[in-house]
Amino acid sequence: MSRNQAELAGVHHLGNKDINYEFSYSPDILEAFVNKHPENDYLVTLECPEFTSLCPVTGQPDFGHIVIRYIPGELMVESKSLKLYLFSFRNHGDFHEDCVNIIMKDLIRLMKPRYIEVEGNFNPRGGIAIVPFANSGDEAHQQLVHSRLLAQMSKVR
Repeated sequence: MSRNQAELAGVHHLGNKDINYEFSYSPDILEAFVNKHPENDYLVTLECPEFTSLCPVTGQPDFGHIVIRYIPGELMVESKSLKLYLFSFRNHGDFHEDCVNIIMKDLIRLMKPRYIEVEGNFNPRGGIAIVPFANSGDEAHQQLVHSRLLAQMSKVR
């Protein structure tokens, strides 16, 4: 049950050795491919332990661990394009909360998942760690949206 060329038509970054790394925010880098199992609700988890962005005020680098979880619909995000997309935040100046919401909204536009959540575990600066969490779901997954948000709110760190 391997993929044919038609199913990989939108995947250009994977296997390409001539990659142009973007150094500013670039959502156009994201690519999707067809989910072969759209009838199943299943969870995909993607982690980026070396996420970097810039403070919009001081320009100092912020480092964090981004975790993306989603239940795919018809499309899925291609992981190399996601890596390149997340790398494009390297010189992007935005607050942690904004980065997490931007990532979630860009992925929703790309693949229209049934459910998605993005969490950022940012390294402390000035003695404060910031852990923003954003999630969204289609009509059938609204209970999951609310229960996951409540679970995040009740976490003890």
